[in-house]
Amino acid sequence: MFPRPLYQLPEGYQMGTESYLSGGSAALRRVPTPRARTRSALLPSMLMFGVILASSALLLMIERGILSEVKTPPPRGDPAWNPQGREYLGDGGDLELHIVREIRNRTLRSVCGQGEGARGVWDLPASQRRTLFKHVLVSDKYRFLYCFVPKVACSNWKRVLKVLGGSLQSVDTGGKMDHHSDLLFLADLSPDGIRHRLRHYFKFLFVRDPMERLLSAYRNKFGEVREYQRRYGLEIVRRYRGREARRSNGDDVTFTEFLRYLLDEEAEKMNDHWMPVYHLCQPCALNYDFIGSYERLREDANHVLHTVNAPPTVRFPERQAWYRPVTKETLEYFLCNTPRGLIRDLLPKYIMDYTLFGYPLPNITSQRCAH
Repeated sequence: MFPRPLYQLPEGYQMGTESYLSGGSAALRRVPTPRARTRSALLPSMLMFGVILASSALLLMIERGILSEVKTPPPRGDPAWNPQGREYLGDGGDLELHIVREIRNRTLRSVCGQGEGARGVWDLPASQRRTLFKHVLVSDKYRFLYCFVPKVACSNWKRVLKVLGGSLQSVDTGGKMDHHSDLLFLADLSPDGIRHRLRHYFKFLFVRDPMERLLSAYRNKFGEVREYQRRYGLEIVRRYRGREARRSNGDDVTFTEFLRYLLDEEAEKMNDHWMPVYHLCQPCALNYDFIGSYERLREDANHVLHTVNAPPTVRFPERQAWYRPVTKETLEYFLCNTPRGLIRDLLPKYIMDYTLFGYPLPNITSQRCAH
């Protein structure tokens, strides 16, 4: 049996009878309503999500079978084609990765085509457009745009941009990372300059499992960064700890308290370390040429560097020695020790990240957490 859904049913939906193949929740279906459609219509129905995942799984099985017999080339937009001569490179690549990328592209087109949301960057409300432009880095020399997402290796990507721009000698240069100097942001440019680059430059971003990203931000900012402990930690314990808050310095925020804080915050006004990627990078308004994943960071980063014709001497940095990765076991421990109702209520704020980028909803059933 599939576990019960961990998200709250959106208004205008009710439970259906179908399920999707990823081991997730039963599908939803929209209930007809006489009310006018609003911007919330942009959120896809979970029935559509289920259909997309089911179709994607079927596509994966069919294409792998066909390709094993007749060597059908991958889609034209795929990295298996040489970006210079569009020459098919053959069977040497990771076939399953090619198919997964195509599935993600189809999911984006299907989900973003629903509803009445913004159809382009200039259709976004001014506040959302400002957030997007502040998170898109520009390389005029190599003609690319990178929407950086905090806690998805963005510091290392900034090092790469500085090396490509000549302001940093090596990606391995030590010292504290300056996240603003020697970097050009889309927000720094004129509207005409922005339009030109959006039209002609290669555009990419990197994504990560939403809950894993939140846990990474929580451990880093509240466990190591005094500025965040003072600015956010003290406020969080004041809200949710009552009189006990007077004994805190903001450095002992629990993961449950952090998630409660996120639940009470408006997504579009969150700190960018925990703002949903959907709001940071607007993938339904900006047509990205490539979306890499944290799970395949090195392979996807190498693909981007190859595509933009970066010098072979420029490589993606290794992880810092002090870095503590969030393992699957660590994430499961934190989630299983968090009230399930809290996670259920929080998931709608990140549901577009799960949907658009193909991440499974967290499984924290009693049976799962008993192990």
